[in-house]
Amino acid sequence: MENNNPNSTDFFLLGLFPPSRIGLFFFILIVFIFLMALFGNLCMIILIFLDTHLHTPMYFLLSQLSLMDLSYISTIVPEMASNYLSGNKSISFIGCGVQSFFFLTLAGGEGLILASMAYDRYVAICFPLHYAIRMSKRVCVLMITGSWIMGSINSCAHTAYALNIPYCQSRAINHFFCDVPAMLTLACMDTWIYEYTVFVSTTLLIVFPFIGIACSYGRVLLAICRMQSTEGRKKAYSTCSTHLTVVTFYYAPFAYTYLRPRSLRTPTEDKTLAVFYTILTPMLNPIIYSMRNKEVMGALRRLIQRISSEKT
Repeated sequence: MENNNPNSTDFFLLGLFPPSRIGLFFFILIVFIFLMALFGNLCMIILIFLDTHLHTPMYFLLSQLSLMDLSYISTIVPEMASNYLSGNKSISFIGCGVQSFFFLTLAGGEGLILASMAYDRYVAICFPLHYAIRMSKRVCVLMITGSWIMGSINSCAHTAYALNIPYCQSRAINHFFCDVPAMLTLACMDTWIYEYTVFVSTTLLIVFPFIGIACSYGRVLLAICRMQSTEGRKKAYSTCSTHLTVVTFYYAPFAYTYLRPRSLRTPTEDKTLAVFYTILTPMLNPIIYSMRNKEVMGALRRLIQRISSEKT
């Protein structure tokens, strides 16, 4: 129910599910996906940490992707589930700002981590003799630190703007989390300047990295075609196709949502697309990287064998 108290600063998240049996079914499905995402990403982080065979730049970056996905979905789903179960859709002004900050930080950071992973595969396949130099531990740390810092800076700017503009009496956000563009539809002022900054930041953190990924994989595909070893081609193609699948699931709906003018967007469409990059992608990433990766599956078998031997 929307707040009728003009002195209240709380927002109201209208949510994703209708109050019906179909809504309950989708709610249970989302909770199941959330639990799968938590389990899958946590397993990836632990597996990469424990298995020395996976202590390479590629898996170091992958562990950071899993950490971001774990944090990403935990920022969105628990609050949404709590609101649905309690029937209380309100979220405090500060709580909305905190959720928005973490969402934008993780969204921007994940986009840059995916670009870093693409660069890692590009160097590994196109410049294998220079890999140890170009992808040293120091370079990996700089990539990861830069992703978190740039995501945080972008998030601070957007969140600070959203928390310092006047809002009209209605505070019902037609979304299932505090998405800044959805919040700004309630603003009592013209926000066209901010919409321009959304376009710019999306271009910098999503479009440019995607172009870089596309260019690097263009070079990678050429290099794969020139490989003499059939086994080497299969391994390289499997790794690259896995990463491209993840990239497509994340970048495409994100870019489509935030690059369009507000006049062409609808709340229903925005919420549907948001499900892909906030809920489905964090669940699919560990599945894609584990099921299609022989090294990860080998590390999992070794860990299971180690646990079994310790029990006996």
